[in-house]
Amino acid sequence: MNRATTREARDQVQGRIARNGRYQRWVLLTALAGMFATTFPVTLLAVSLATIAEDLGTTETVIAWVISAPLLGSAIALPILGKLGDLYGHRRVFLTGFTISTVVTALTMFAWDPLSLIVLRGLAVVIGAATIPSSMALINSEYPRSQRAKAMGWWSLVAAGSPAIGLVIGGPLIDAVGWRPMFGIQAVLSVIPVAAAYLVLRETPRRTDVGFDVLGSLTLALGTGGFMFALNQIPARGFDPAIAIAFAAGAIGLAAFCVVESRVAFPLLPLEFFRRRNFTASILAALFSGAAYMGGFILAPLLLQSVFALSVSATSLVMLVRPASFSATSPIGGSIATKIGERPVAMFGSVAIAVALVLLGLGGTSDLLILVVFALVLQGIGNGTSQPTITATLSNSVDEADLGIASAAQRMAFQVGSALGISTLTSIYGGTEEASDFLTAYLVGAGLAVIALAFTSMIRSTTFDDEPNDDDSARTEVGGLARR
Repeated sequence: MNRATTREARDQVQGRIARNGRYQRWVLLTALAGMFATTFPVTLLAVSLATIAEDLGTTETVIAWVISAPLLGSAIALPILGKLGDLYGHRRVFLTGFTISTVVTALTMFAWDPLSLIVLRGLAVVIGAATIPSSMALINSEYPRSQRAKAMGWWSLVAAGSPAIGLVIGGPLIDAVGWRPMFGIQAVLSVIPVAAAYLVLRETPRRTDVGFDVLGSLTLALGTGGFMFALNQIPARGFDPAIAIAFAAGAIGLAAFCVVESRVAFPLLPLEFFRRRNFTASILAALFSGAAYMGGFILAPLLLQSVFALSVSATSLVMLVRPASFSATSPIGGSIATKIGERPVAMFGSVAIAVALVLLGLGGTSDLLILVVFALVLQGIGNGTSQPTITATLSNSVDEADLGIASAAQRMAFQVGSALGISTLTSIYGGTEEASDFLTAYLVGAGLAVIALAFTSMIRSTTFDDEPNDDDSARTEVGGLARR
């Protein structure tokens, strides 16, 4: 089939969908399919580290970089990929990143040593990170602002649910045939959303009036990379010279980024955004809620195995209640936010996370497994209700042309916060296996959630007419709820 015939078939599919009035739904489904394909192996990899390490003749500490390296690399790449989508079209970036990531994922099956596995997995995730800001921008560009929280609720459902599904289905598969087929299955699953994206998605407007900020990208990468490396490694290494250098590089990089962005003609992330209340409040809320949620996330299996002496299999089953409640409540939280405003829903989520972390600590000290299970459910509910509303608030604070970089900034803030929370709580816990130390760490995590609550309370809830409008003057704010 030649290019003209393929383009004609694509135009026919898009025309048929548009005539049926279902284009929004198909964009959402395509983006969610891509999210599922790229995220389902995450938890499966985490529980398979020992198996992979043994097969490749190395240690779990080395193989842990299969998870750490992609986290570090994607945090650096997200703003760059988001901005590229704003400039050159999110459909193009989504398709290009997804296609290359699918090919590299397939090659990962043939990793011959630990380094090749870490490099291939890292490349697949970093390049595939293009799907995150671009899918969010594609969804938000098709949904009116009043409906974005609801759409982001479904996005969060898949983001939370797919790793849980991967764990349930993939665990027995790895036991039966080994870890390598997992990457082949992921590559095959990825072909479906790639094909759907080519046929369904329309291109977003390209920016021909601005250029790409290379220096801003480099300085932000230095700043983010320095802090992410330090936060990721400090629990294992302590505050050694390498960690000190990484922190210093991060501080210098972010300072240089601010200087560059204040002077460059076409900034990567305009500093003017941070003068917008909802943008700054959402970014900081994402950072601290990510710290509280992921810090508690990483401690929970340690608590179940150390204090309650559960097996790995039993721990996995108990842990599933958290992504289940996260997935179930994300669409509900997004729908409620469209009716009563983003601020109360985001604040409720932060409170729920804080209370859940306190209950997790108390469940350990009182030896009440049922209290721990309830706390895990509550933690999932908190994140499920807060994240879609924070994301929608951030998207609504910028123009349509900047949706990619805004979405990327929010995800980067969440990832940096996740590294901060994991580093802080694991350092406080210290590996002592004492319930009292878990309680101390969880109380600090609850404090991080309270800081997130302070920033969500600064959000100004917004409602819009059904038609999208790029002009902020179309909105007036009255107390906590803004109406036209």
